[in-house]
Amino acid sequence: MNHMMQLNTLAMAGSGGKTGLFVLVGGVILLFVAFAVIMFLASRYRRCPSNRVLVIWGRTGDRATRCYHGGGQFVWPIIQDYAYMSLEPMVIEIPLTGALSLNNIRVDVPSTFTVGIATDQVQMNSAAERLLGLPPQAIREQAQDIILGQLRLVIATLTIEEINKDREKFMNLVNENVTQEINKLGLELINVNIRDITDESGYIVAIGQRAAAEAINVAKVEVAQQERDGSVGEAQAVRERNVRVAQEKALSAQGQKEAEQQKRIAIAGYEAEAVKGEVMSTRDLEIATAERDAETIAASKRAEQEQRIQVASAEALAVDGENTSNAEIAESNAKLAEIRAEAKRRSDVARAQAQEAIMIAEREQELAALSKTELAPQEIEKQRIEIAAEAEAEKLRREAKGEADAILAKYLAEAEGLQKVLEAKAEGYRKLMAACAENPQVAPTLLLIEKLPELGAEQVKAVQNLKIEKVTVWDSGRGSQIEGKGSARGATADFLSGLIGTLPPVHELAKQAGIELPGALGKVVEEGQATPVAPPSTE
Repeated sequence: MNHMMQLNTLAMAGSGGKTGLFVLVGGVILLFVAFAVIMFLASRYRRCPSNRVLVIWGRTGDRATRCYHGGGQFVWPIIQDYAYMSLEPMVIEIPLTGALSLNNIRVDVPSTFTVGIATDQVQMNSAAERLLGLPPQAIREQAQDIILGQLRLVIATLTIEEINKDREKFMNLVNENVTQEINKLGLELINVNIRDITDESGYIVAIGQRAAAEAINVAKVEVAQQERDGSVGEAQAVRERNVRVAQEKALSAQGQKEAEQQKRIAIAGYEAEAVKGEVMSTRDLEIATAERDAETIAASKRAEQEQRIQVASAEALAVDGENTSNAEIAESNAKLAEIRAEAKRRSDVARAQAQEAIMIAEREQELAALSKTELAPQEIEKQRIEIAAEAEAEKLRREAKGEADAILAKYLAEAEGLQKVLEAKAEGYRKLMAACAENPQVAPTLLLIEKLPELGAEQVKAVQNLKIEKVTVWDSGRGSQIEGKGSARGATADFLSGLIGTLPPVHELAKQAGIELPGALGKVVEEGQATPVAPPSTE
């Protein structure tokens, strides 16, 4: 019996050991499976560093992608995938040359733009939709094309003076236009660095030289004004010093006199005060005695009065306390009603403002869609037409100005030449008059001789159109006898004799005109004078 009990005990102990082993093996398997699940889930949890954007796509709800900056997100296997976009800044060199400004002057604006992917939620989604997977060089090229176009557009709306002087306005316009366009790609503008602004015509250099000259002139004027102010100030200081010295001397003498006067007044005052003190002491003693009596009586009356006042004040305070409590209760109720009314009014106003904001947002959304689809192309075409028209108008204005300048230069040159000729003639006439100072009649004669070729030319013009083939002088050989020689003169000799006979009227005409004829034409002898020898006759 004992043996059987021992066998049963051993059998039960063996079955319990097997069960414990099964439980241990099952616990190890469950622990391994749990560890594997945890490791798998941990491998699908993606953390986003601060210099990147985590993009998750696939089954992401109502959007194509979900973007996260910082933190971490779980990526479901099979139905989702992920990628990173770098937030590192990209430096883009813009070698802009030959950009046409508003006044049709081409300028070179080499600059450097720094851009990067934005961290705003909307712009991150735009970047994920348009730039995810592109290499940095491709992103840089797209941004470079947009920046070049917007920079040329901004320069076309400004003059050279506005670009050169108001750099802040120029930079603000560049920032606004470039930021608005690259935001569509999900990029943001970090920095703009305009290295230099130059033009091939040298207009900007001329503006700088003019400004430097103006600054130098202003500085010279200011130096002269300062020197003038210094001289005036020095003269004023000398004058004030002399006046001050004289005033101090006068004040010194006046002070001495005043001191003597005050000394005498003080002595007399002390004596008067002594007498007055004696009188005042006697009077004060009498007054003090009367005041003490009056104060004793007043103190007793005052005590009675204060007793009555305190009793009345205590009663008034009690009544006032009751009234104050009632008033505070009423005021508290009124304030509670006001607070409730104000809360209701604010709720109504907030509800109305919310509705208004929703309607305004819907209207702006519709206006934005309309502007993008219809107004933007028309506005671009309008700007292109205006720029082309302004360029053509400026070209016509410059051509007209050039032609006007050429005509003006021609007339100025002709006027200067004519002026120099007239000045030279005037100087010649002045020297001629100086040379003929002893005989003034010679000058008109010489001037007349100077004009003879012109007169002859005019006479030739009078007969130049007459057709004269030849001139024949017919001399019949008949003529008068020359005294003392018995030979006959021909028609030619008569012509010369007649020509000599016309000389006296010619001299008379010259005399009336105030002109002295050359000596080769002879002289007319007045009556009573010796008869001049006649020129030998030609046989």
